[in-house]
Amino acid sequence: MNSDQIQALFDRIAPVYDELNTVLSFGQHRIWKQMAVKWSGAKPGDVCLDLCCGSGDIAQMLAEKVGKTGQVYGVDFSSVQLAVARDRADRRCLKPPIHWVESDVLTLPFDENQFDCATMGYGLRNVTDILLSLKEIYRVLKPGAKAAILDMHRPNNVWVRSFQKWYLDEVVVPAAHRLGFTEEYAYIAPSLDKFPTGAKQVSLANQAGFVSATHYPTAGGTMGVLVIQK
Repeated sequence: MNSDQIQALFDRIAPVYDELNTVLSFGQHRIWKQMAVKWSGAKPGDVCLDLCCGSGDIAQMLAEKVGKTGQVYGVDFSSVQLAVARDRADRRCLKPPIHWVESDVLTLPFDENQFDCATMGYGLRNVTDILLSLKEIYRVLKPGAKAAILDMHRPNNVWVRSFQKWYLDEVVVPAAHRLGFTEEYAYIAPSLDKFPTGAKQVSLANQAGFVSATHYPTAGGTMGVLVIQK
């Protein structure tokens, strides 16, 4: 898929995105997102960036971490996803309020060395240029700052990999089909087949300039968090 097709896909699934993710992950996606927030090193007073923010889960978690003295920017190229995120955050009356920014993560509208930490949930697999995306994260982070990037992962264990493929084909796609989103969720399996594994992600992060990079597999290797430091 090209960038326009991916953007259109996320515009279409925005109304059911959060609910369907909760059901299909048995609620575990919130735990994995909390792990990413923890590994980002976010603390009170920080200025934080959440990329590919979707319906705003991680951005809200960051807002709770940084408190009234901090700031959080949530970035997504889907205006429909941002509208959902803004509505959900407004209903919680979060302090500080989150700044929602419509932008492609490959060309971020921020200055160099602006953020104390960054997160990205299920976005790296969907960008059209992973290395460029990592370089943009590097550019906007302050020296010494960390980013934590959560995404799906292909497990090394062949049995776990077989289960993952079965689950995507026989559970995820049929569930999406019942809501009228077969095509939108059928893309996950082929996108995962092409997505770099943890070791390759570490190599790309090093190429982007990060001084340290570690990939932490979780959920039996079906998920992973890439933690990188500028």
